[in-house]
This record gives sequence, structure tokens and C-alpha cells, in this order.
Amino acid sequence: MKIVSTQSNHPDNYQAKVVASTTAGFGLENMDVMFLSFALSSIIAELHLSGTQAGLISTITNVGMLLGGIFFGILADKFGRIKTFTYTIFIFAIATGAMFFAHDLTTIYICRFLAGIGGGGEYGIGMTVLAESFSKKKLGRVSSWVGMAGQVGAIFAALLATLVIPTLGWNALFLFGVIPVIITFFIRHHLRESDTFIKSSKKKHGSVKELFATPKISYQTVALMVMAIVQIAGYFGLMNWLPTIMQKQLNLTVASSTWMIATILGMCAGMLTFGWILDNLGPRLAFGLFLTASAIGVFVLTLPTNMISLIIVGAIVGYFSNGMFAGYGAVVSRLYPTEVRATANNVIMNTGRCIGGFSSLAIGWILDNYNIMAVMTFISTLYIISLIFMLTISNLKAKNYQNA
Repeated sequence: MKIVSTQSNHPDNYQAKVVASTTAGFGLENMDVMFLSFALSSIIAELHLSGTQAGLISTITNVGMLLGGIFFGILADKFGRIKTFTYTIFIFAIATGAMFFAHDLTTIYICRFLAGIGGGGEYGIGMTVLAESFSKKKLGRVSSWVGMAGQVGAIFAALLATLVIPTLGWNALFLFGVIPVIITFFIRHHLRESDTFIKSSKKKHGSVKELFATPKISYQTVALMVMAIVQIAGYFGLMNWLPTIMQKQLNLTVASSTWMIATILGMCAGMLTFGWILDNLGPRLAFGLFLTASAIGVFVLTLPTNMISLIIVGAIVGYFSNGMFAGYGAVVSRLYPTEVRATANNVIMNTGRCIGGFSSLAIGWILDNYNIMAVMTFISTLYIISLIFMLTISNLKAKNYQNA
């Protein structure tokens, strides 16, 4: 059995393979997820769906992610990360590709549910593999690479949608979702279980109860879930609604794809910065700075009066609002022991995905009944709530975190 070193100052050959596998897997998974966003209007038009029917597609995907995250997180902790990692990639890739044959709503629901199950398992396991392959002092920066890969996947989804949907139709777009299957062969042949996991093999693995073993750990788990919910809610609000809000409320004629790409580039820069701060100055300062800036920054989105200013502001807000994303995997991997690490990552982040995904519905309701300032206040309040919970997690204090 190959032993994985976690103490080198520079990535060795094995660590490079770990990074390549996890970043490719997460990037392509996010590309698959974003396919639905770009194809949704075409699906609605072709199948004559109501808003409720269309919205349920994303809801079913998020529910699948939560269930898949719990199931595969437990499997990864009990039987190993590598094999389970390949299963999750294979499932979401095949389920996404199967959308090519989906010509009715029921089939779409089934495909998206299965894709959610696979995608929900992939994130936490990938983060766990990273955590057990690199030293603690580098985990924030390495995790930021994975987060950036997800944003690159979103850009590829936008480009493919622009080229494929007008010529071949929305079904053909999802065929590209099969590409991640190729990664599974690479992972199976080049990655091994870490020595950290092997040494813990005699302990009890993969129990969700361990995330709530004591009142202190229970609070930590719930608080991290709240933070994850806010993170996902802010992301969906930013990416799904704000371009439309700006166009309608401020009478701007801006190409949403241009705004989205600029915002994504800002997010990538934010992730790199956040990872460095997390590793060098600790989680409280990193999250505190970015959450505070996000709570204030959303109001800045009411200021643009033309396309250029909106793109600039979008990049700045993206920098702070989603720069934190990759930090969750690093923090959770530090705070929970090896035997429940994958379970913790998947349960916490996919709870965020499942509940936070409803922010689009909430923002739509607010717009129907109030105004743009109410939307910004809602999003800002979420970030403040996340900040409060973060500050009350005792294990995120510098001394406790360094000893984790």
C-alpha cells in the first residue's frame, strides 16, 4: 500500500495527482450542475412548464445532493475515499448524460435526483482526500484551487450552452456531462488511501451521530450548517437573480453572461486570497473579514448606472461573497476526526445546498412584495447571521484551530 506524505513543503508527484483529480472532478461536476441553469428556459418553453414545475427541478437536485452526501460520506469513511469518490463521479456523470434522453418532466426529475445523489457525495470526499494528502498549513490554499475549479466549470458550461443549445437543442448539452467518467479511470489507477485513513481503520467510521456526540460538537455542526446555508443562499442569489434585478430595476441593458464571467473571475481571486488568510492568519479573521465585506458589499450593487460599473461591482462583490466557499472544506476537515471527516464535509455542505438553494424562491417573493433594497437587506442579514455563528464556534479560535 502506498503511503501518502503530508509533510512536504512542495507538492510531490502524488499530491499533484490528488490536486488534478479533485479539481477536475469538482470543476466538471459544477459544469454539469450549471447546465441546468442555462438550459432551464429552453426546457420550460419546450415542455410548457409552470414556474413551480421548473423550480422543483432544482429542488429535487438539491434533495438528492443531501441524501447522496450523507450516504456516500458514510461509505467513504467506512470503506475508503478513493473507490467511493469514483462512484460519485460516475453516478452524476451518467445521470447528467441521461438528460439527453429526457423528453418529459418525470424523466427529468429522476435524472436530476440521481445526478444530485452523485454530486452530493463528490464534494466532501474530494475535500477529505485533499485534507489527508497535504499538511494543515497548506490546506486552505489547496482547497481554494478546488473552489476555483468549480467556477471554471461554470464558465465552460456557459460557453458550451451558447454553442450547443441554439444548434443542437438543450438535450445535447447534457451529453457533455459524461466527460467526468474519464476521471474515474485516472483516480482508480493513480490514487491510494492515505496513511491517515489506514491508521484509523480500527476505529468506528462513518457515523452521523458522531457529528452530534456532545453539546459542543452538536453546536459546532449546526453552526457550520448555518454558515453553509448562508454561503449557498448568497451564491444563488448573486448568480441567479441579481443580473435580472439590475436590468429591470436600473434599466440597464447588460449581457448577463458578461456580468457572470466577471463575477466568477472575482470569486476566483477571492478564493485565492481567502485560502492564504485562512492558512496564515486563521479562520476567524478570514471568515470575519469576508462575511463583513459581503454584508456591506451587497448594497454596493444598487449603485451601478451602466454596464461597465455593474461588471466592476459584480467582480468585487463576487470576490468577497464566494471567496469563502473553498474554506469550508478546509475548516471541516480540520475540526472533525478522520473516521467521520467525509461524512462531516458532505452532511454540512449539502445541508447548505439543500436549504440555501431556496434563496432564489425567497428573493423572488421579496421582489414581488417589496423592492430591491429589501432584497439587499435580506442577503446582508444572512451574512451577519453567519458571522455571529462563526464567532461563537469555540474551535475556530486561533489556539484551538491550530491544535485541531
